Amino acid sequence: MFRTKRILVTGGAGFLGSFLCESLLADGHEVICLDNFHTGARANLQHLLHNPRFEIMRHDVTLPIHAEVDEIFNLACPASPVHYQTDPVQTVKTNVHGAINVLDLARRLKVKVFQASTSEVYGDPAIHPQVESYWGNVNPIGYRACYDEGKRCAETLFFDFHRQYGVDIRVARIFNTYGPRMLPDDGRVVSNFIVQALRGAPITIYGEGQQTRSFCYVDDLIRGFRALMDAPEGVLLPVNLGNPAEFTIRQLADLVIEMTGSSSRIVHRPLPQDDPTQRRPDITRAAEQLGWQPLIPLREGLTRTIAYFDEKLTAGTPMRFMPVPLRAVHVAAGGGAM
Repeated sequence: MFRTKRILVTGGAGFLGSFLCESLLADGHEVICLDNFHTGARANLQHLLHNPRFEIMRHDVTLPIHAEVDEIFNLACPASPVHYQTDPVQTVKTNVHGAINVLDLARRLKVKVFQASTSEVYGDPAIHPQVESYWGNVNPIGYRACYDEGKRCAETLFFDFHRQYGVDIRVARIFNTYGPRMLPDDGRVVSNFIVQALRGAPITIYGEGQQTRSFCYVDDLIRGFRALMDAPEGVLLPVNLGNPAEFTIRQLADLVIEMTGSSSRIVHRPLPQDDPTQRRPDITRAAEQLGWQPLIPLREGLTRTIAYFDEKLTAGTPMRFMPVPLRAVHVAAGGGAM
């Protein structure tokens, strides 16, 4: 029988968080969105504000959380290199202190808790495609480590809380995801290419563009979140969630130019430090244990995403640009995994 739950979503005003809030509300649940609005946006939630089962809590996940809920989804953390490298110490705090705070809350309430981890825990992988049993190849002192190692430590905390205190945990390793509500300046490759193409600006590729990524449309990913959270308690190992269709960055650039009808030319920049050369998920575990697989092909997802950015640009919606010193930011060709 269906039971209405009161569900906390940390990072609920962000790209993925807002879609998750929307999905949970559509199924009749009550949702508390917790966000400090560092990278999240109230505009992402505007269409939900009239819903009496939805509320927003302005709060930083690095501080203790006081709420009475039935489930917790922890999505709080900037996922783009542009944002997480701007304040790397805060990024580590968000991952580590944030994980401790949501786990403490879950332990006190005896409720299930979900961790949005990332394919970045695999670093620049030495095996391909990436399976959950692979321990990764991460530079612990590089520019990306605040995010990569922060997420790895969060996973450690989740599994230690499970072993030591019996907390019911779910951990999803998210591969590159795209769709509407991405910030136009967030440094991730899909939004970068689309905005550049629509503006007729040069499309920037780091390196030669032969590095590969696998792109999952946001609707597919949210279905994966829900399937993992609703799975039996036996699903305790990390689960890859992503689209296994693999493309080079150059193929993505050419496809965006074709679909937008843009006159943009391609320019090349040096490859950033620790940028993964290959990224593709093995989703066998998700298929077998959750019955999940992505359904939306890249061209279809790009059609929806291009339409979103085209509407924003045509309407003259102000773009949020964060002033970041170029020497401090090493943007990956594939951008953040989330």
